[in-house]
Amino acid sequence: MIRQLSIFVENEPGSLRNVTERLTEAHVNIRAIATFDTPEFGILRLVVDDPDRAKSYLTERGFVVRIHEVIGVELEDEKGNLNRMLDILAGSEININYIYSFVIRQGKSPIMVFSTDDFEKADGILRQANVKTVEETDL
Repeated sequence: MIRQLSIFVENEPGSLRNVTERLTEAHVNIRAIATFDTPEFGILRLVVDDPDRAKSYLTERGFVVRIHEVIGVELEDEKGNLNRMLDILAGSEININYIYSFVIRQGKSPIMVFSTDDFEKADGILRQANVKTVEETDL
């Protein structure tokens, strides 16, 4: 599993920059980022190199931060690989709550990050299908 930060931010100019600036001050490297918004606020989801330090630093500065586990899957950059993974999960009736990717990995394959209601089942099914799951230490 990979630990992901979920940060609540107001939906206004500069709010994302405020988060990234605080993480820069804390010497935390952002590896993946995705936002999900409503008219009033957004949820910023981040995979970082030190989730505990990031959460502590941001919380001390008034941000609402949660750490959640997500699954990371390494997919070769080939047509149809994402569809294959989604087919495996759908065939086992595993719902995906959200999904995003990060590709900057210094010569390594991209990683799809997703949240589900049944992490253990999803992880087991993907491993049985020879889909490489990624641990936080692999990042």
